[in-house]
Amino acid sequence: MKIYVAGHRGLVGSATVREIEKDSKHVFVGQTRAELDLLDRAAVFAYLAKEKPDAVIIAAAKVGGIQANNTYPVEFLSQNLQIETNLLDGAHAAGIERVLFLGSSCVYPKFAQQPIREEYLLTGELEKTNEAYALAKISGLKLVQAYRNQFGHRWISAMPTNMYGPGDNFDLENSHVLPALIRKFDDAKTSGASSVTLWGSGSPRREFLHADDLGSACIFLLENYDDDIAINVGVGEDVSIKELAEKIKRIIGFEGTVEWDSSKPDGTPRKLLDVSRLTDLGWKAKISLEDGISSTYQWYKANQKG
Repeated sequence: MKIYVAGHRGLVGSATVREIEKDSKHVFVGQTRAELDLLDRAAVFAYLAKEKPDAVIIAAAKVGGIQANNTYPVEFLSQNLQIETNLLDGAHAAGIERVLFLGSSCVYPKFAQQPIREEYLLTGELEKTNEAYALAKISGLKLVQAYRNQFGHRWISAMPTNMYGPGDNFDLENSHVLPALIRKFDDAKTSGASSVTLWGSGSPRREFLHADDLGSACIFLLENYDDDIAINVGVGEDVSIKELAEKIKRIIGFEGTVEWDSSKPDGTPRKLLDVSRLTDLGWKAKISLEDGISSTYQWYKANQKG
């Protein structure tokens, strides 16, 4: 297949491209943001009509952590809706046979039963701190289902858990928890600080999937999955934020203390995906959290700016 990866320079998109380029079975095509603005509907339609890829993987999105989601709900809702509708409507207009839309585990209810099964979608209230982003992603999932039902397209969606890996965003203002912890502990070690202050209580539990594993899952699903249900992608195990912090602290070699600012929000208490549907298909994550953090930290040290 000739596969267009929307967002190919991002964390997930770049990992997917690496997976495609491992062998000669598939061919990657893509456009940078400067070449193709995904918010420009006419430009997206024109590109897909001209390029005519066999498949589209929608990894492009406006993303960020709790602080960014809380501060800019308009951008997170509006821009993500525009990106996904432009790409999905454009793929339909261009007659593209296979589309994989990537949602997020944040689409599930805040107090969903654990581990979270695919059918728990829309059965309860969302987490308020990322409600705008979640609503945009739910809309994308539903639009894929609508295209399947109305036009018979072999389009699919996947719900990955919390992502990390090389190429992640380490900006303390808008990054997710794992890269933010790497940045904070490395900054503290470099400056000789005696302590690091982290948000919340440290009690929420999260599941972390390395981007390269998700890249592998994306290609596997394009080749092997064709169902209306948006399928979970994860590792099937979680850790508390406090456990994660201690692991990152040890890997980085910071010897100071950790303080927890309980005045800051924790977010959803727990998010662990039930990945049995994907496991039964024959795919399983390979990269351990320990190895993944170590390699991500090495990438950060080699690529950090300033």
